[in-house]
Amino acid sequence: MASPPPGQQIEQPHLVSLVLQSKKALKHGQQLCSKANSLSNASAQCSLDVLTLDAKVKWITEAVLEQLKLAANVAKSIEHKRAQLDKQVKAWDVVRSQRTEALDNILESLGAQLVPPGFHQSSSGSSLFGSQHSIDGKNDNAIFNAQQSPSATVRDNPFDRHGKNADRTKWKTLRDFVDDSAIENVLDTLESDRTRLDDIMASTYDYPETLSAAISSIRDSLPSSSDMPSIEDILNAQQQPSELMARHLSSLTSHYEQMADALKESEAGEIFGEEDLQDMNRDTEELPSIMAELEEQALLIENTHQQLVAAKTAAQERLTAQSITLDNLDELGEIMSDMLQKQQDVENECQELLNGLQERLLIVEDLHHRFIQYQTSFKKLLVEIGRRRQYSEAVERFIEGIVLELRAMTEEERQVRESFNAEHGRHIPEDICLCIENPPTRWEVLPREGDVRENLPEVESDILEQAKEKLAAVDVSSAGTESV
Repeated sequence: MASPPPGQQIEQPHLVSLVLQSKKALKHGQQLCSKANSLSNASAQCSLDVLTLDAKVKWITEAVLEQLKLAANVAKSIEHKRAQLDKQVKAWDVVRSQRTEALDNILESLGAQLVPPGFHQSSSGSSLFGSQHSIDGKNDNAIFNAQQSPSATVRDNPFDRHGKNADRTKWKTLRDFVDDSAIENVLDTLESDRTRLDDIMASTYDYPETLSAAISSIRDSLPSSSDMPSIEDILNAQQQPSELMARHLSSLTSHYEQMADALKESEAGEIFGEEDLQDMNRDTEELPSIMAELEEQALLIENTHQQLVAAKTAAQERLTAQSITLDNLDELGEIMSDMLQKQQDVENECQELLNGLQERLLIVEDLHHRFIQYQTSFKKLLVEIGRRRQYSEAVERFIEGIVLELRAMTEEERQVRESFNAEHGRHIPEDICLCIENPPTRWEVLPREGDVRENLPEVESDILEQAKEKLAAVDVSSAGTESV
């Protein structure tokens, strides 16, 4: 710098103004950088807090998801058990349909089997069928009415077989001798228990859906990983503004030091040239733009810090919400325990009912077999009555032949005796061989003492032939089954 004449010296107030502006800018810059530095340090701590809270949230989320997997398995287990139970019930329904259809068919067949009137007249004689057993094995007359059994034959059949019995539409059938009310009681009980089984199963019908809905609700309430911003990106976003502010602060410090030195030199008598003053003015004029950029970068740092604060707040809220999720999970656990216990109780009760229903199906099957045997035995009864009638008629013809032969022999003997007495009787004294005058003994063939003549019910030929044909078909079918 030159030392011009005193008349050419620049006034000191202008230089002082430049120093004051530089000092003010430096202090403001220091304040901005100090605040930015504090925010950066706070951001670092806040980022650690966010990461810590996020780690807790993730750990709890993972634990909840594992528990939800177990809950989903429980729901699947309940659904599988229900499916198995449904399968058993459907299998039982198939068997029931078969058994009841078979029972209906045999009852319909019994309703088509005519019973000649002579088979169900009142009689003190015992039934050709013997005793019939009831459904429970205690009451012999529960299914068959012994007083109206078609096997109860009559010993005295005074009615006109070909007169009163001509109208078959008035004849009874085998179905008329079956106690329909007892059968209805069996089927009604069967249906009642089946309906009760549906009611019991329906009590847990919505369990899998309820559990799935609860699981989905808890899963949907869990935070996703995308909810938290990238901490690394935020911290990196603070790095560049911090470095730029540091450079600006360094420039402000250098400028202030230069201006302070210039002021000291000016006070010491140093005279600055026009070029130096222009440089000082230009550097000072740049201070507002530098300060504006400092404020802008400070604002960026503050914004990123606010992002971290917001992220911390959100993480804290998620962590707080997780406590509610955990409470819901605990409640779900209690609900699942109750559901599992209820499902087990339902399975036990249903299994007990199924066992009882199976036993009732055995009763239906037993009825079917008994009615088949009833029908078969009646057909054999018809055949047996036909056989007995043949026997009775053969015996009657035999007895009739004997009676006729005895009568012929007696008549021949009478004539021989009368011829003898006529020729020789007058020559023999009356007191000699008094029996010579006796006629021959006349004989009569009678049933054994205490027996009565057998009187069988009438079986018309078409009915008898039909019974024989059906019995023959049954024998062929049985023989084929045995060979297989």
